[in-house]
Amino acid sequence: MLDPFDLIILNLVQQNDNRAADSLAEDVPLSPSAIARRLRRLRREGWIARTIALLAPRLTQARLRALVMIQLAEHTDVKGKAVLEQRLSGCDAVQFCYEIAGPLDLVCLLDCASMDEFNVVTNDLLASSATVRRYETYFVKREVKFAPFVRLVSANPAAAGPWTG
Repeated sequence: MLDPFDLIILNLVQQNDNRAADSLAEDVPLSPSAIARRLRRLRREGWIARTIALLAPRLTQARLRALVMIQLAEHTDVKGKAVLEQRLSGCDAVQFCYEIAGPLDLVCLLDCASMDEFNVVTNDLLASSATVRRYETYFVKREVKFAPFVRLVSANPAAAGPWTG
């Protein structure tokens, strides 16, 4: 189980996983060695799934990004849906894919180097799939906010630590 100190640490490392235990101790009322032990445990127990690097917009701003809304065929079977989801999960251009409620079934964010790459990806993944009834594409004009952080709170919200996101 996670305690309030774990929640503070998890909030902080979501914002910046490069902070050393000494630095984290400035915001967590624990010793650096206790924080380091907790971080190892949080990773070992799977509370921290992975650590990634977010690239600067100057490296990604020229790329073509699109939200693609997918409606599955009316009589899609579980196996066909699973195969499509595996193909989407295995495609590097698909940055995220969520199953959603409502008249559409899936929403994906595609990141491609060019319109040619986008066309190849959507033709291979979607247009060629009998599981897909139709899809709509919304091209991203600019990023307004990207903050994939989850604010964790305890019974005492003040104990969850600082939040700048």
